[in-house]
Amino acid sequence: MEYRNFGKTDFMTSALGFGCMRLPQVPGEESRIDEPEAARMVRHAIDQGVNYIDTAWSYHGGQSEVFLGKALQDGYREKVALATKMPSWLIEKQEDFDQYFSTQLERLQTDHIDFYLLHALNQKHWDNYLNLNVFDWVEKQIADGKIRHIGFSFHDEYPVFEKILTGYDHWDFCQIQYNYMDVDYQAGQRGLQLASERGLGVVIMEPLKGGKLAIEVPPAPVKAVFDQTERPWKPAEWALQWLWNQPEVGLVLSGMSTFEQVEQNLASASRSGVGSLTENEATVIEEARSAWQGLAPVACTHCEYCLPCPNEVLIPQIFEIYNNAVMYDHQDRGQHTYQSQIAENNRADVCIECEVCESLCPQHLTIINYLKDAHVYLSGG
Repeated sequence: MEYRNFGKTDFMTSALGFGCMRLPQVPGEESRIDEPEAARMVRHAIDQGVNYIDTAWSYHGGQSEVFLGKALQDGYREKVALATKMPSWLIEKQEDFDQYFSTQLERLQTDHIDFYLLHALNQKHWDNYLNLNVFDWVEKQIADGKIRHIGFSFHDEYPVFEKILTGYDHWDFCQIQYNYMDVDYQAGQRGLQLASERGLGVVIMEPLKGGKLAIEVPPAPVKAVFDQTERPWKPAEWALQWLWNQPEVGLVLSGMSTFEQVEQNLASASRSGVGSLTENEATVIEEARSAWQGLAPVACTHCEYCLPCPNEVLIPQIFEIYNNAVMYDHQDRGQHTYQSQIAENNRADVCIECEVCESLCPQHLTIINYLKDAHVYLSGG
């Protein structure tokens, strides 16, 4: 196992962290973790050098923390740094901090959390935490030894990330979604670099973009890019090594569901290192990104010149959902995202074809026609 500096902390973290959000489940009973197999996987990873285990209040319907409390018995708790998260969306009053945290300690059968995160921070959750003086509570837990390091996970736009990062002087680490297709998404590469400059350890989640970058036989244009190299790597390894090549990356979390995935990721981590990719190999990733992007049906750059739409259609957001669904051949996920994230009065079918957006688009896109195509694809109509 390779180990890396983790920001300003004195912790040397394994390059690979074990994320406990996608543990194996009992066949036919998807609400139940297959605890014997999951414990075998977690303990094997620890035996092979993984020293960072990540979970959260909500994972597996609240059972992930309970499972880990049992799996980390027999001396395994002492071998790892344990991370879990405050459920930000459930916090309504100051008393909730103690209620949820004390329950988490009980579930995990521990008297302290090594790396504690405020979960899924966005503007709304951040404002709520500030109103409830969360850092008074955090600093008391740190003083009492119940929290060793404080951080946050993030899901919003970059300006919000910067506001949160600079809004508290004692962050130790943060967790962001980052992979070679998401360099400009949410915190993105700018956020990674800013966090590193401020001395934070950075945990990477969704390194394979929910498995989209791990398919063994990607679309032909992407496959052609990887086939031109001498490295016998599968697409997943290219994505992981690209991350580990960057000094700002503290550790890469993987939500592993099978023992085979554990073995594969352990092998990849053992080959990792800052600067391990040659310049030509780094170029391969750039070419793979371009190949993926070339599969998108709409060449939208998300510049938002088309906004505000006179009829309140969320044009760039719709195109982003549409592009991702087509690129990764996940129409069902795209339809779910469209229905859940875009309100009916903001969807593509409310376009009145006024052409204001097309007159403003620097890419000269035929936006009206693309909106029609997107709505048909994403609504199943």
